[in-house]
Amino acid sequence: MSKRLATVSLFIEDLTMTEQVNLILHEFSEHIVGRMGIPYRERGISVISIIIDADSDIINKLSGKLGMVKGISAKTLFSKI
Repeated sequence: MSKRLATVSLFIEDLTMTEQVNLILHEFSEHIVGRMGIPYRERGISVISIIIDADSDIINKLSGKLGMVKGISAKTLFSKI
């Protein structure tokens, strides 16, 4: 399967789940190109954007695992390249 470039966007509404999110991201760290996290204190959430370069199965597995965490919303956008 060919590699794809994608972004995974996360809204962390339950900040107690941050450690679990970091454990999942560490599991996929060899595929992660970059990551940007912004705490939005006024709203009590954190927003994380992840750039990942991997095959579709791996990207979907990462997104699925993150989306199953309580208090986390995850969406994935695939590039056309």
